[in-house]
Amino acid sequence: MNPVHISHRSLADEVASLLQDRILKGEYKVNQKLPVEAKLMELYGVGRSTVREAVKTLVNSGFLRVQQGKGTFIEDNTGMNEPLNQRLKRANPQHIIDVRQMLEIKIAEKAASNRTGNDISKLEHFLNKRAKAADQNLPEECIEAHINFFQVLADASKNDLLSGLYKQFLLQLKTEMLENMKDTAFFKEKRDHYQNLLDGILRQDAKKAAFWSGKINGAM
Repeated sequence: MNPVHISHRSLADEVASLLQDRILKGEYKVNQKLPVEAKLMELYGVGRSTVREAVKTLVNSGFLRVQQGKGTFIEDNTGMNEPLNQRLKRANPQHIIDVRQMLEIKIAEKAASNRTGNDISKLEHFLNKRAKAADQNLPEECIEAHINFFQVLADASKNDLLSGLYKQFLLQLKTEMLENMKDTAFFKEKRDHYQNLLDGILRQDAKKAAFWSGKINGAM
């Protein structure tokens, strides 16, 4: 069997990702024993320590379990135990957008009802910073202010679970923006929409805030 080619980003992470993919595809069944270390070393062309680290990662993620004296077995092949940030990396991009839009509308609604004066000050600060960076065509500064605005908005909802879930989506959004946005045209396009969203939150008008959050994302 020819070894699988591995890139040099992080050997253990890459092996873990390849094994996880095979588990999710059903090539390894629940309760099936994982091939022994020597076989995995041969298959992926890596050393013993790399294989052990990859297995440890998948054990911690809930995909594998270790039974002392018996070996390593497949624990889950549905992805249900997989950390959300990992699931987002392989999810359908449109599905990610759909869920993020729904979260943003609910966050805007809750933020309008529960925000404090300090929240408003922070939102105004980052929205002004975003606008200034957009006018100066500084995409990285724009992205930073944009993400910070939505982080503050999520915190203003005063729902830790909702805020924590949404921030997982923001981390991926920031990475995508930094990779793909070379200018600030996107940030100029709907500037008035963001001001209307902020006005709804300032006035504690949950319906207005939710409406403009939807308009921003094209959901309404």
